[in-house]
Amino acid sequence: MSDSQSTSAAVPGMELSLAAKIEAMLFVSAEPVPVAQLSQALDVTASVVERGLKELEETLSTRGLRLQRNAGRVQLTTAPELAELVELFLGLEATTHLSRAALETLAIIAYQQPCTRPQVDSIRGVNSDGMMKSLLSKGLVQESGRTDGPGRPILYATTPEFLQHFGLGSITELPPLAAPAEPDNEHSVLLKG
Repeated sequence: MSDSQSTSAAVPGMELSLAAKIEAMLFVSAEPVPVAQLSQALDVTASVVERGLKELEETLSTRGLRLQRNAGRVQLTTAPELAELVELFLGLEATTHLSRAALETLAIIAYQQPCTRPQVDSIRGVNSDGMMKSLLSKGLVQESGRTDGPGRPILYATTPEFLQHFGLGSITELPPLAAPAEPDNEHSVLLKG
């Protein structure tokens, strides 16, 4: 074997880690991949894949990529803190800015998902048709099924693009909702007395 052949060949007996194998599969996938599909491709259990994903996540934490999870699927994305640099490099316009009404609607869907448009309208107190259409066209929400109730209204949920837009690895990274404010103590005393 010549020197050029030996340097291009794999080192005998050296096998890449499970995390490296998962990284390669996610790198070539155009869509988020179900853990079950990774498990099947690697011929290991889902719990073994989860350990590999955890290892990969730790490795990526110091690099320009991150793992993103949504609805049992996982994909590689760029680190959110590098968004401006990537946009500049690719010549993209700044990230779409959302109006207050769009953010309000999106927050309701994110925390209540899956939910219907009438549920969103009820919380907002106004019709949300326009906001829903806007969020759907931006790819931040998607139809996720229908309820069994009268008229079988459409259920809406957030998308992987929503996670990317807000730099989240998973919907579980949303900040907790603030607890409702306690009644004013002076007012409470007046009612008791």
